[in-house]
Amino acid sequence: MSASTPHFAPVVVLLFLGTILLLCIGVLVLFYGAVRRSAFFAKLGAGAVATIAAGYLLLLSGVSLASSEETLPPDGWKYFCEIDCHIAYSLTRAQTAGVLGPEMQQTSAKGKFVLLRVKTWFDERTISTRRGNAPLTPNRRKALLFDDAGRSYAPSAAAEAEFAGLGQSLTPLGQALRPGESYTTDLVFDVPQDARGLRLLITEDDPETHFVIGHENSFLHKKIYFDVDARERKPETTK
Repeated sequence: MSASTPHFAPVVVLLFLGTILLLCIGVLVLFYGAVRRSAFFAKLGAGAVATIAAGYLLLLSGVSLASSEETLPPDGWKYFCEIDCHIAYSLTRAQTAGVLGPEMQQTSAKGKFVLLRVKTWFDERTISTRRGNAPLTPNRRKALLFDDAGRSYAPSAAAEAEFAGLGQSLTPLGQALRPGESYTTDLVFDVPQDARGLRLLITEDDPETHFVIGHENSFLHKKIYFDVDARERKPETTK
């Protein structure tokens, strides 16, 4: 099973950029009318800006309200759609622990540690024929863990440092890769003992994505999660 964000990436990105261009033109017309003291151009510019902005926000909100929340099962892939290629993520391992580190130097969790392994894959089947084999650096990513009470948790820097000391993989989610390449990243969260129904959210961390139609970061849009509990009950994915 797989899910992607945003759908029709080339179209929605061009729509976003085109809207910005039209808004800039409208602002210039408004500015021209103000400088020349022309009521006609001032009203034309203001009307264009208001109409374009309102129309875009209406479309943005409408698509978001029509979206549905998704929780991917073990072995599911979440795709981030670029203009001419797709980067995919999968949760390949999940486990919990009360302590980390060697026996005489263990670090205890405030609640419990949740150790997750995420695979990043540049799906070579999604690139355009003209792209070639050049490396791609993914946009900034953010990982958050949610429980069934709606609480969210960021990775624990102290726990990840301890985990790295054990020789585990802490490859950043934003590391560049070529078509067909993949790598794994270990994330460590320290969550309360009573945290249940855990789900992992990996999403983009760029502010402009909040204004891209159909992107899960956009206003009111539903998110795509990984089912941590189901992953923990299933053996680690190795392929």
